[in-house]
Amino acid sequence: MKIKLNRENFDKGLKLLKSEYKIFAPVTTPFKGVYSDTDLTKYEEISSIEDIEFNKKSNFSPKEVILPITQTLFYFTEKEYKASYIDDKKLIIFLRACDINGIKRLDEIYLNNGIEKDYFYERLREKVKFVLIGCKESFRNCFCVSMESNKTDNYSMALNLDNDEVYLDIKDADLNVFRGEDTEFEVNYVKENLISLELPKNINSLELSKHEMWNDYDSRCIGCGRCNFVCPTCTCFTMQDIYYKENENVGERRRVWASCQVDGYTDMAGGHSFRKKQGERMRFKVMHKIYDFDKRFGYKMCVGCGRCDDACPQYISFSQCVEKIKGIVDINEEVK
Repeated sequence: MKIKLNRENFDKGLKLLKSEYKIFAPVTTPFKGVYSDTDLTKYEEISSIEDIEFNKKSNFSPKEVILPITQTLFYFTEKEYKASYIDDKKLIIFLRACDINGIKRLDEIYLNNGIEKDYFYERLREKVKFVLIGCKESFRNCFCVSMESNKTDNYSMALNLDNDEVYLDIKDADLNVFRGEDTEFEVNYVKENLISLELPKNINSLELSKHEMWNDYDSRCIGCGRCNFVCPTCTCFTMQDIYYKENENVGERRRVWASCQVDGYTDMAGGHSFRKKQGERMRFKVMHKIYDFDKRFGYKMCVGCGRCDDACPQYISFSQCVEKIKGIVDINEEVK
């Protein structure tokens, strides 16, 4: 069902939904950005359309709604353990096509990457309904068209905003609480980015892993991990057991986001580390996004949101790195 309504009537619908749902969307907080006099746009709970940021790319992805930065999995004593409590309310997330496609990648890792599904991810994920935010135009550093993540049909409701008029494509009967007039429209999708990539084919991963191009990142990358934390498809985590002071045999286990780019991530007992150099870590990340994941699941892990380029303090560009790989692969093909 496609309808048109004003902002006031849209807010009335949101109010009705909030009795059953927690509603999250990109929200801009002035002067809370990384740099002086910059804003921060991240996912927070909202209650009005006025709270939603439609004109900026969010600095952080919506994945933290279903994969919290720090998540208590269970509590334990000397004799037993108990899974952590979660709110009974379901979840609605307003997000763009690239981020819906990003969560599809998270699903592959946490739900389809082995015999067992990740229980703690699944119990949040099954609560989620997506509201697609239509994209009129590309943002800086985006290359979603090249990654084929600029479109999706995986949503419960889609939204286009045109000044004071809200256009809704409602596919899920549970969200059919909005009142407006019938209309016809197409959800906005980005058709062209300023950055266009031709992805490399016929990658020889062993040959490429030894290429000297990765040495450039030994000095450029500072291993801060910001690219991982803003990425909608990075899934790495570590575990922390927290023991309470009152009783050292009682505590909780937490899952905490981790980064393959920081020191200590690949450390093992005995002092061994698989990837000590930043170039090796960069190679691991990039190849996972465009090769390893694809080899397992049949499509690329990267969705082309460009947040890693936005966040990097060293101005390292993921898209330019992929272009370098394409050039190397093409040269090797010509030699053969």
